[in-house]
Amino acid sequence: MTLSPVPGAAKSPVHRWNGVAMGAEATIQLIHPDANEANRVIALAIAEIARLEDIFSLYRPDSSVSRLNRHGRLIAPPLELVDLLTRAAAVSAMSGGAFDMTVQPLWARYRDHFSADPGATALPAVDDILPLVDWRAVRSDGEAIAFDRPGMAITPNGIAQGYVTDRVADLLRRNHIDAVALNLGEVLTMGHRGDGRDWQVGITDPEEPARIAGRIACSDRAVATSGGYGTIFDSSRRYSHLLDPRTGKTAPIERGVSVVADSACLADAWSTAFALMDSASIRASAHGLENIEVYVATPDAGLERLA
Repeated sequence: MTLSPVPGAAKSPVHRWNGVAMGAEATIQLIHPDANEANRVIALAIAEIARLEDIFSLYRPDSSVSRLNRHGRLIAPPLELVDLLTRAAAVSAMSGGAFDMTVQPLWARYRDHFSADPGATALPAVDDILPLVDWRAVRSDGEAIAFDRPGMAITPNGIAQGYVTDRVADLLRRNHIDAVALNLGEVLTMGHRGDGRDWQVGITDPEEPARIAGRIACSDRAVATSGGYGTIFDSSRRYSHLLDPRTGKTAPIERGVSVVADSACLADAWSTAFALMDSASIRASAHGLENIEVYVATPDAGLERLA
């Protein structure tokens, strides 16, 4: 997923930042007449990203998520983690468990299996792991977060990038920024481009991720994409990193699902859930959601709107 740059005809200067957020390449395109003010606000956004990574990152051993996974319990958790778990639980319930943050032990089993033998043709055994995957077995009361079963773990992947994007957008609004495009793994835009047109979000071609399957116009909305092509476990390219929490099976490799929503957090979580559903199930689930658009990218059909 890519974000088209602001054309040179923008009436106000475009201030850009490129970096990394939550393990993904990230960009901020901010339109503002005052360079000093724009740089000040971008610095605030970078600091907010770093603060939230200290909570959600799986790769920082002292992050809140890492400590929760290591000990099975976290006393006095950050409010942001409690909030994220609450939002995640709502999507888990509405999706029938297609989205589930407790899928991490299943992902670890696949990782270890194919790390030991990238050419393996058989899937790992998961019958002993699936009982550990259950969003309803996470307890959070504001004072502590705890797992009901030893060996459980959560992954913020599939929702946290969107959550961080929303939090950064809130910070920008508080600082009177009204024209910006964020790509922090998921995309959120405010206002319009400098030429007055909608921002354009390029959706990855799942057969050739360097290509664009199509573009979605986006202003004051968020776009998130999930696809099995993002990370492949095996050398034969059959098994993706998107794992169904209910069955342990992987999502199709050559398909990407994009969701447009009012918040990046919702778009992120629902794109993850929809990536594990067939087209009929996507339409049925999306029917009950407000202000949601769903697009599917495949090598044969290109980018198609489903809902």
